[in-house]
Amino acid sequence: MNAYQPRLADHHFILLDVLRAPRTLAELPALAEHADPDLLRQVLEEAGKFVGEVVAPLNREGDEVGAQWRDGAVTMPPGFRDAYQAFWQAGWPSLACAVEDGGQGLPAVLEAQLYEMLSAANHGWTMAPGLLHGAYECIKHHASDGLKSTYLEKIASGEWLATMCLTEPHAGSDLGLVRTKALPLPDGRFALSGTKIFISGGEHDLSDNIVHLVLARLPDSPPGPKGLSLFLVPKFYQDGARSPVVCERIEEKMGLHGSPTCVMRFDDAPGWIVGEPGKGLNAMFVMMNAARLHVGLQGIGLLEAAWQKADAYAQERRQMRAPGNTSKAAPVHAVNGVGATVQADAIALHPAMRRILDTQRAWIDAGRVIGYRTALELDTQKHHPDAARREAAARWCSLVTPVLKAAWTDQAFHGASACLQVFGGHGYVREWGIEQHVRDARVAMIYEGTNEIQAIDLLLRKVLPDGATALRTLLAELAVELSDSPAATRTRQAMARLARFTGEHLLPHTQAAGAAPDTPYWLADDYLRALALVLMAWAWSRIGATAGAEAGRWSQAQAGFWRWVWPEFEMRLSMLEAGLTPA
Repeated sequence: MNAYQPRLADHHFILLDVLRAPRTLAELPALAEHADPDLLRQVLEEAGKFVGEVVAPLNREGDEVGAQWRDGAVTMPPGFRDAYQAFWQAGWPSLACAVEDGGQGLPAVLEAQLYEMLSAANHGWTMAPGLLHGAYECIKHHASDGLKSTYLEKIASGEWLATMCLTEPHAGSDLGLVRTKALPLPDGRFALSGTKIFISGGEHDLSDNIVHLVLARLPDSPPGPKGLSLFLVPKFYQDGARSPVVCERIEEKMGLHGSPTCVMRFDDAPGWIVGEPGKGLNAMFVMMNAARLHVGLQGIGLLEAAWQKADAYAQERRQMRAPGNTSKAAPVHAVNGVGATVQADAIALHPAMRRILDTQRAWIDAGRVIGYRTALELDTQKHHPDAARREAAARWCSLVTPVLKAAWTDQAFHGASACLQVFGGHGYVREWGIEQHVRDARVAMIYEGTNEIQAIDLLLRKVLPDGATALRTLLAELAVELSDSPAATRTRQAMARLARFTGEHLLPHTQAAGAAPDTPYWLADDYLRALALVLMAWAWSRIGATAGAEAGRWSQAQAGFWRWVWPEFEMRLSMLEAGLTPA
């Protein structure tokens, strides 16, 4: 099957028409000069061209050949290094980095769309630059001036790649168990000793240097997460000497064969502290939060890639005539709105296949509205002159990021599996390429904080502590944005029901004397899913109100959302209510 290709008209419509990004950017002094719609289109057009022509064609071979380890060195699949060198030299990693750091100072939403396209085109390759933005933010905000002068511009440009070294064999989600040690050296550096696992891009030949950001413990540090500090250890020092950091092996994985997942051993490796002693998690979370948004976008991109394959196959695969169809051909806009026709015996016209395709399209399009809005809110939080508007942007990012990460990576895997179903038996063999999307997508539900942790973070850290004030404020703000329509009315009612359940039932239950302390943990996954569906309803209400003359392109997916996806909201709300009732 053909490799993924960006559908840039969809990107433009959601960014410029649904979200009206130029209006938002014009309010930000640092980005106002980039609010021109033609500029935004031009950047996306060039990004799509690079992704489609350079990165996407490497996906199949990257999966089949994979990264190769030998004697501590990792060789990437054919074409990967050349593509990466072209990528950073063209300035793509520096898209949203500050001009003073060697970046281009463009809006974060363009970077978000770029990485969504990259993930769709070649998830394994994209893992390498995927951590650059987080590493850049971490070094920019926490490193010393000396470290910034050496490393910041190299990371901003992408000339050097970076890793995030957190996990250890015994310490996965519970980072408080980290044992890697950092001993002071006479020259002000620290010698790091320990083993880190699951390190994406810990060793490779894509870039001339790799900057490792490592969580470790200083002597006499207290146990638990408060005893962790963050350190920077490069693969090569400024004098050209190689650090004593060894890649012991790479994991044999279910998917992502083009990305080396490394076991890294630090043998008294000299490095520098980043930020304050004992504040390592504070510095690292800057990197992790940036990564979580990008992982949510990965979910959207991976689902788009799977949908493209399934949609193309469904139009070409001819079997029995679709039920109720007596014509020789039918408009394909019943499936994807591009205005062509398909033969009457193409499986694209069968209700079972249309249901699969329309459901995934509903998730993709709504996810883009939510994901791109999150990127716009990041820029607003950073640059808006009004403090109240910055606070509202921070509220959006805090509440929506865990929802985007968890719900859309979950759908990427299950939706890709549904797209495989469109191929029947052909989907289960490697020839058609759809099975790779299923394998590659699965890990996104696990890394950067498992989806269960995202749900706990949402409910127990973001919703309950302030009495659900932030949540109710967000929902009220979103309700105001909706026009008058049946879809908007339905969405407002759902927002009110979720807010009412939270304020009148969940909060009193958790605060009651003798309440079971684990109740919110039982409910967290259903709560996140319910909020995801409300956000999708908001997104589709916005799309429906904007589509106008292009309604035909979007109507099938919109109908698919309300028919096949939205009923889940009632189920999740019922499960939440049942969870408060004693068994």
